[in-house]
Amino acid sequence: MGNFLGCFTNTKEIKSFPIDTNFQLASPLPSWPPGEGFANGTIDLGGLEVRQITSFTKIWSSSEDGGATFFEPFPLPDGFSMLGCYCQTNDTPLFGWVLAGKDVSGGTLATPLDYTLVLSVTDSCYIWLPTPPDGYQPVGYAITSSPEKPPLDKIRCVRGDLTDECEPDVLLWGADNGVNVYSSRPNLRGTQAQGVSVGSFTIDNETNSISSCLKNNNFDSVSSSSMPNLPQIETLIQEYSPRIYFHPSETYLPSSTTWYFSNGVLLYHIGDESNPIPVETTGSNLPQGGSNDGTYWLDLPINETERDRVKKGDLQTCEAYIHIKPMLGGTFTDIAIWFFYPFNGPATAKLGFIDVPLGRIGEHIGDWEHMTLRISNFNGGLYRVYFAQHSGGMWVDTPSLEFQNGTNKLVGYSSLHGHASYPTPGLVVQGTNVVGLRNDTAKSDMFLDVGTKYSIMAADYITSVIEPPWLNYTRKWGPKITYEIGIELEKLQDSTSGIVESAIEGLMEVLPSEIYEEDGPTGPKMKEYWDGDER
Repeated sequence: MGNFLGCFTNTKEIKSFPIDTNFQLASPLPSWPPGEGFANGTIDLGGLEVRQITSFTKIWSSSEDGGATFFEPFPLPDGFSMLGCYCQTNDTPLFGWVLAGKDVSGGTLATPLDYTLVLSVTDSCYIWLPTPPDGYQPVGYAITSSPEKPPLDKIRCVRGDLTDECEPDVLLWGADNGVNVYSSRPNLRGTQAQGVSVGSFTIDNETNSISSCLKNNNFDSVSSSSMPNLPQIETLIQEYSPRIYFHPSETYLPSSTTWYFSNGVLLYHIGDESNPIPVETTGSNLPQGGSNDGTYWLDLPINETERDRVKKGDLQTCEAYIHIKPMLGGTFTDIAIWFFYPFNGPATAKLGFIDVPLGRIGEHIGDWEHMTLRISNFNGGLYRVYFAQHSGGMWVDTPSLEFQNGTNKLVGYSSLHGHASYPTPGLVVQGTNVVGLRNDTAKSDMFLDVGTKYSIMAADYITSVIEPPWLNYTRKWGPKITYEIGIELEKLQDSTSGIVESAIEGLMEVLPSEIYEEDGPTGPKMKEYWDGDER
C-alpha cells in the first residue's frame, strides 16, 4: 500500500461552508480586444499545451472550522489529461484552478508506473503520489475515495525538461496527525523565470512531497505571445481599476510626478549642496541609471510655506503609474499600480489602550507605494491582488476582495500618513495586540479612481511604451536626515508619563526599520519586486 502517514476519524456533523458555493465576479468578463495569444484559453509551454480547469468534482471535505476540501478537475477537455488535483480552504467560496495538459509534440506526458499512498483521511479520501518513469516528474497528486489505487491513466507525469522546482506557499489545511497541506508555487519567480504554477497542492512530507511545477520552454519575457497587448491592457485596467480610499484625517495625499516637479522640487548633488537644480517637469534633467550611491537626492522647495504646501500633495492632478510584467512563466500578467506621495507623515503608536503620536518618527520626503493585480493569461480573470504594506505586504485572493457595487472594479484603502495599502477598512496594528504601529484606514470623500487617470510607465515586451525619465532616476526621492532615535524616544517618554519604559522598548522592537531615520526612498524600478515576485 506504500507509505501510510496515518488515519483519523471525524464524527463532527457535516455543515455548510462558503466553499460549497462558487465564486463569480459581479459582471461577466468583457470580450478582450484581438491579439496574438492572450485569453485564448490555452498556452503552449513547448510541446505541452496547458489549460486552466475551473470545474471540479468534490472528493472529500473536512467538517471542522478552518478545514479544507479536496477536488478533482472535471470535466477535462478532449485530449487533455489531469496533472494534479485541487485543494482549498473552506472559508471562502470555491475559486481556483489546476492546469490540465495535452501532448502536442510527442513524449511530453507519460502515465505513472505506480502510486504511493501519501495520506489517508477517514475512509473516504486517499491521496496518491504518482511514481514517474525515468526522465519524468509528477507535478500533482491523484485522489480517490476508496483505498484502491487509481488507474495508471488517471494522471500524467511530465517530461523533466518541462518541469521546474516548486516550494510550499500558503497553508491550506493541517490534518490531525500533524501532516500539513500547502498550495505550491515555483521556487524561482520573476519576470525572467520560466516556472509555471500547476494550481495543485503539496504535502509536507520529505519523501512524498510534490517538488516539481511546470516550466514554460516557450517563454521569452521580451516577446511572450501569451501576454496582453496594449489595447488588452487598457481594457484590463478599466475592468478592474481600483478605487483607493484615503482616511478622512489624511493630510498627505498623492500627486502626479509632473505636479511635484513643477512645484519647486530641487535636485541636490553631494559636494555642491548650496546650488540645487530645479527639476524639469518631466524629470528629464535627473541623472539616469547608475546605482543609489548617495551622490544625488531630491528635496522640497526651500521656502517653508511652499514646502508645507507641496507636502500635502494634490489629489486632483494625481495619476497612477502602471508597470506591466509577465509572471509565472508568462502564464500570468502582473499589473503593478504605483502611487507617489510627496510626503510620508508621522507614525502613531498603540500602547495598550493609549495612542501615542511618534513625533518625527516615520516622516520622510517622497513616498512610493503600490498594489499589484495578478491576471490569468488564459482568460483575463483576476486571480489575486497584492497590497504593499511598509516593507512587506499580503496577497488577497479575488473572493476576499471588496468591489464597487455591481462591478468588477475593486476597492483598496491607504493607511493614514503611512500610505500602506489594505483590502478592508479598520485598524491594523503592526506589532502585537498590546504594542505596535497603528495603520488606520477608512472611507472618505477623498479617493482615487485608477481608471480615470493613469499612465503605463513600463512594459518591457511592448516597444511603444516609453519609460518616463524619472523612472530611471536611481537615487533617493528625498534627503536622508539622521536624528538621534534616543532623543526622539526621550520626547516620547516625556509625553507619555503613564507608559512604562518596558512598553516603549517593546514598541521599538516591532517598528519597521525604515522609520528609524528620515530617509527618502528610491523609485519603483529600484525595488527588488520590480523584476521579481512580491514575496
